[in-house]
Amino acid sequence: MSDACCGPDDTPQKTSEGVDEREPETFWQVTEIRLALAAGVLLLAGWVVGVSGAQEWISTTLETAALLLAGWTFIPSTLRRLAKGRIGVGTLMTIAAVGALLLGQLSEAAALAFLYAIAEGLEEYSLAKTRRGLRALLDLAPDEARILRNGVEATVAPAELVPGDRMVVRPGERVATDGIIRAGRTTLDTSALTGESVPVEAGPGDEVFAGSINGSGPLEVDVISTAENNSLARIVHIVEAEQSRKGTGQRLADAIAGKLVPGILVAAVLIVVFGFIVGEPLLWIERALVVLVAASPCALAISVPVTVVASVGAASRIGVLIKGGAAVETLGKIRTIALDKTGTLTRNNPVVTEVAAITPGGEGHVLAVAAALEARSEHPLARAILTAAGTPLEATDVGSVPGAGVEGTLNGLPVRLGRPGWINPGTLRFKVERMQQSGATAVLIEEDGAVIGAVAVRDELRPEAREVITRLTNGGYRVAMLTGDNPVTANALAAEAGIAVVHADLRPEDKARIIRDLQEHQPVAMVGDGVNDAPALATADIGIAMGAMGTDVAIETADIALMGEDLNHLPKVLDHARRTRRIMLQNVGMSLLLIIVLIPLALFGVLGLAAVVLIHELAEVLVIGNGVRAGKIRKSLTARQGVPSPITASVNA
Repeated sequence: MSDACCGPDDTPQKTSEGVDEREPETFWQVTEIRLALAAGVLLLAGWVVGVSGAQEWISTTLETAALLLAGWTFIPSTLRRLAKGRIGVGTLMTIAAVGALLLGQLSEAAALAFLYAIAEGLEEYSLAKTRRGLRALLDLAPDEARILRNGVEATVAPAELVPGDRMVVRPGERVATDGIIRAGRTTLDTSALTGESVPVEAGPGDEVFAGSINGSGPLEVDVISTAENNSLARIVHIVEAEQSRKGTGQRLADAIAGKLVPGILVAAVLIVVFGFIVGEPLLWIERALVVLVAASPCALAISVPVTVVASVGAASRIGVLIKGGAAVETLGKIRTIALDKTGTLTRNNPVVTEVAAITPGGEGHVLAVAAALEARSEHPLARAILTAAGTPLEATDVGSVPGAGVEGTLNGLPVRLGRPGWINPGTLRFKVERMQQSGATAVLIEEDGAVIGAVAVRDELRPEAREVITRLTNGGYRVAMLTGDNPVTANALAAEAGIAVVHADLRPEDKARIIRDLQEHQPVAMVGDGVNDAPALATADIGIAMGAMGTDVAIETADIALMGEDLNHLPKVLDHARRTRRIMLQNVGMSLLLIIVLIPLALFGVLGLAAVVLIHELAEVLVIGNGVRAGKIRKSLTARQGVPSPITASVNA
């Protein structure tokens, strides 16, 4: 929250999991609300006593008690802030209340304190509620876990799990912390983490994440993370840490609010001086106090933070991590989307679709040479070749040639594997062109200086890719594909996906250069894997990592991380960000308009102190309520993209 808005100074203590111990769970647990309601009862009783004609000291006592109770919610914290040299809205309200008291307007001072306390309580409750919604992710982990110790099952708390323990997860149970499956096969429901409703198959060697629901089969899982550092906890910690990153709108609101408070104090002093000059000091002192309240920027100061907290928390609960206000605000301005091909538009699971050989019947030898060169590579194309070839032969002196391929020695002969252009296809030229036109990546294999064959590897488009591109295009976005693949293959896949702008044959630094060129026209978001596309992700206005669940590098480096593998999350989060930005602008606009309208009305005596306080605090309630709307994902959007109703319900809670 901006320093311009005066809230309690005391920061709630946190547990080891980072959860506030004193976070209010219900509306009535907010201290400001309880004290304000008590003050309201006393204030109402004082008014009843006053109109009934009872002795004046009774109503005075009740109103004084109301002032003390409501004032306790902000006056002590204001004095502590003043002692540190910081002024805020609480300063203005304290001065106004004390001034009204000195002018003999006890009921107005009590009403001011009562209404301001209610506004502060609503503000605290709204922020606490959105924070609780984010931290509810931690509750997805079960209260207990079963582990095997010395061959015997034992039940322990998740906090007691340490790497090396072996968990037993029965069908229908949630996984307590991250681990690797050692025995058993099943389907896992990861919708709470990734927002994807389709269960994923898992077996020995696969990683499972905390909060996943085991489906059909029992599992034995080796623990690889403590409860404090598992996937759920990291998501919550990262989002909470990044929520303080401020966007342009919040910095503007904070700057206006920060300068407005001292400016108002100076203006109030000048109004009082004017009153003495014209010979009506009491009238103009009263008006100065009303101006102090009218111009207080509390609604302005809270307008963006409450929206950001609500928006980021909602996104995290559908498998999207947004790194604070700066990211969500910038994403709302994006008009150009640059997409990496491999792993973003495609499944990142390439397979060998064809092997061509110069010598008839030599396809097996071609594949064997290719596998020998790719045996130690982690590239997706290498994995496809190794899967097709089986156990590879052993090549020596293997080295990569950046942007070209791999070379080495096999059976005493020099061998190479690489892209057409680095290796001359010779008589295979037409076959290579046909492979590329089908959307496959073609690599040539050379032995002892002569080309011996070609291998076609194709990474299929994600089934939802074309629909997503259509929705982005219809939404007014310019979509471009960036890839290191050859132009023929890239254009074939782009045409299949419905993308008109293609940049192919790119190295990582080339992708960054293309992003800079695109930024000359419009703000650009780059969608990639968070590692290979690091330069482009860093260069873009917003970097979006695809399929980041369990990938620390992607989560840490990207501005936004899509935890699942469903590309449908992209238009969903873009729509969410645009809506959030609209709400931010609405709140800032309403807050500034309120100040502009109220100041002259207060200065010329059209509105009194009580009326200005009431209007101001009602406006703050309106701003808070509008900001909280950013915590709701549109039902029509989530339903269309298959997000389970329980998740939607938790977001809309």
